[in-house]
Parts: sequence; C-alpha cells; structure tokens
Amino acid sequence: MAANPMTQFEVYRIGPEIKIGAFDISFTNSSLFMVVSTLAILIIFNLGSKKNSLLPNKLQLLSELSYTFVSKMISDTAGSKARPYFAFIFSLFMFVLFCNMFGMIPYTFTVTSHIIVTFVLAAFIFIGVTIVGFIKHGFGYLKLFVPSGVPVVLLPLIVIIEIISYLSRPVSLSVRLFANMMAGHTMMKVFGGFVISLGIVGGWLPLSFSVALTGLEILVAFLQAYVFAILTCIYLNDALNLHH
Repeated sequence: MAANPMTQFEVYRIGPEIKIGAFDISFTNSSLFMVVSTLAILIIFNLGSKKNSLLPNKLQLLSELSYTFVSKMISDTAGSKARPYFAFIFSLFMFVLFCNMFGMIPYTFTVTSHIIVTFVLAAFIFIGVTIVGFIKHGFGYLKLFVPSGVPVVLLPLIVIIEIISYLSRPVSLSVRLFANMMAGHTMMKVFGGFVISLGIVGGWLPLSFSVALTGLEILVAFLQAYVFAILTCIYLNDALNLHH
C-alpha cells in the first residue's frame, strides 16, 4: 500500500517541548530546515565573497550572478529609490529559494509548503511596505487608493475595490507560494507511490512522469522564489513612487 502523500508535510517536534505560556515554541523539523537553509546561504556567500579573483571559482560565480540577478530585478521593477532595500530583498529571495530547493532533496522537509510560514513572510512584507509608504508620503500615501482619471460617480466603488485589493496582498502572496509547493510535492509523492505499487514491469510510465515532474518542480521552486521577490519589489515600488 502506497504511503499517504500528505505525511511529508507533517510538522513534528525535535528535542524537548518548550512552552511560553500557551505558546509552543519547540524546535521542529520545519525549524531545522529554516536553520539549514539560512546556514547554507551564509556559508555559500561567505566563501563566495572571500576571494575576489578575476577568474572566479564556482561559489564566487554563484554569488556574483545572484547579486547581479537580484540587483537588476530591483532596478527594473522598483527603480533606484529601492536600492537601500537590496539587502532585505536579496535575503528574502535567497531564503525562499533555498527552502524550496532543500525541499526537493529526499527525506527533507519543504518549509514553504506550509501556509503559516509563507503568510508570516507575506504579512511582514505587507506591514513593512505600508510603513515605508507612510514614512515616505505621510497621509498622502492614501492616494494609492484613489486612481487618477476615475469619474467621481465611480470613485467610492473604485476606492473600496483598491482597498480590498491592497489588503489581499499578503493572502495572495502567501497562498501562491504555499499552494504551488504543496501541489507539486504531492504530485511527486503520488507518482512515486505508483512506481512502487506497479513494480518494474508497470512502473516505467509513472517513473518517467516522476522524472519529468522532478525537473518541472525544480523550475517551479526557482520561479516561485522569483515571483515572491518580484512582487515584493512591485509593492515597494508603489510605496516609494506612489503610482496610482
């Protein structure tokens, strides 16, 4: 009998139970892979930036390409005003990317397959961008909800729609990442179960699907990190430049 494909998303405690009042802050498998992802990023980019040689090694090349990629993404979507926020967006992109990629390794845990993780990230971005908008423009930031050129008759309706759209940003941002990662890993587990159930003779078809799906999921893991980061840049662009 094939294993339940949803068991791969179970969060379980590692080590002793730690509680502060009603809150359980015990170290879990999810916490472990967040730490592993963070340490991997620090180690790779620390080693990659130690020697700035004209003929870069693989780690230096990876560091430089990542820096250039994120820098161009910020410039193209949010402009020069967003450069002070490069470190945050770069860290966000790399964290989501490494969490996604580590989840592709067998017997690991996909941190971003849980809505609570992606929603906390999205909520932090939403609150931060809103604070930046009000610091930059004061109450003039509310003009974001009043698009220019809208007839006065339609203005109340448009303002309500704009406010709902703005408040839904953390939900759409978090659900997009969580849903894609969960769906992809579930499909991989299902096809893997078919391979085991059907054996060598009948399992070649689901096996070929599994191989193709694995390649697709690696691409999705990168694309979802990119989409998460670029939407953050777009929201930051609204806060800095007040496009309405």
